[in-house]
Amino acid sequence: MVATEAVPRRRSHRSGTHGREAASGWLFVSPMLLLLGLFLVVPVVMAAWVSVSNWSGRGSPFGAGVSFVGVKNYNALLVGGGLATSDLGAALRNNVYYVLLVVPVQTAVSLFLAIAVNRKILRGKGFFRTAFYFPSVTSSVAITVLWLFLFSTTGAINAILAKIGVNGPNWFNDPRGLIHLLLGALGVDTAPSALANHGLLGVSWWEWLAGPSVAMTALILMAIFTTSGTLMLLFLAALQAISGEVEEAASIDGASAWQRFRYVTLPMLRPTVFTVVTLGLIGSWQVFDQIYTGTKGGPAKTTMTPAYLSYSSAFADFQWGQGAAIAFILFFIIVAFTAVQRAALRERGPKRRRTVRSAR
Repeated sequence: MVATEAVPRRRSHRSGTHGREAASGWLFVSPMLLLLGLFLVVPVVMAAWVSVSNWSGRGSPFGAGVSFVGVKNYNALLVGGGLATSDLGAALRNNVYYVLLVVPVQTAVSLFLAIAVNRKILRGKGFFRTAFYFPSVTSSVAITVLWLFLFSTTGAINAILAKIGVNGPNWFNDPRGLIHLLLGALGVDTAPSALANHGLLGVSWWEWLAGPSVAMTALILMAIFTTSGTLMLLFLAALQAISGEVEEAASIDGASAWQRFRYVTLPMLRPTVFTVVTLGLIGSWQVFDQIYTGTKGGPAKTTMTPAYLSYSSAFADFQWGQGAAIAFILFFIIVAFTAVQRAALRERGPKRRRTVRSAR
């Protein structure tokens, strides 16, 4: 009888302890929750409301003169067929090429740099790690200004190209796409009617297939230069977490250096690759400061990105609803790409047939 009474008392004592611990936990995290709510949730809710309202930028967006317009701003951007639609189409086209070139190249370059500075026989590892990481801690504005000098008509890049007999372009004033330039060299200067008369978001398929402009190419090179150092640190930490015994066992089994990297090291880096690609995707879709500082979307809107278009729509054209709507369209694009990339890089178990056969 005494034992049966002691159990509920013990349980009530434990529940009381857990309750006090939970209360203490909530008390400790409440300042951070308050800050997140104030600086993250509230702005997101306000932006969502602005995207479906006719707020002109004057007064409070929740004021009496602001009315709900539904998906009018989204329709003007996606199916309106006017300048807003063609600007969004051009911005998405530019950013797609930016993502397609920056993300894989910076991932490969950062992995190569991490492997290089992780080699035991390398002397001066600290110097090389600092040198490769240095562009990442430098102001993006300073890097952009430096890039403008390097890629100017009389800059160092064109001087180097002149040494090998190549007449360098006027980088930041050349709107021509690389694929169009390549087709032009092959004698294809005019668009087929099927590509010129049809398109998406106000941009013809011929323009969608133009490739990154010469100006955007210079910005792509700058993005790879500035971000590879940071991503190198992630790969370097992952490489140093791999036990040397694993590679030693593979060497004893007769695996070559490439086979050890392909079948031992790279699979163990899969979580880091996922992180690096995810960070690269998000950063590439949100590129803004380089565009604002360097080209302001020019020439001929070939370096305009959705992030810069959102800013210019709101703060230059005072189309606050469309600016907020572009921000949410960009958000859904990033979420969709991250989900696709997560599905592509997820761990896959052995096939069922192989499992059954091995069990037999």
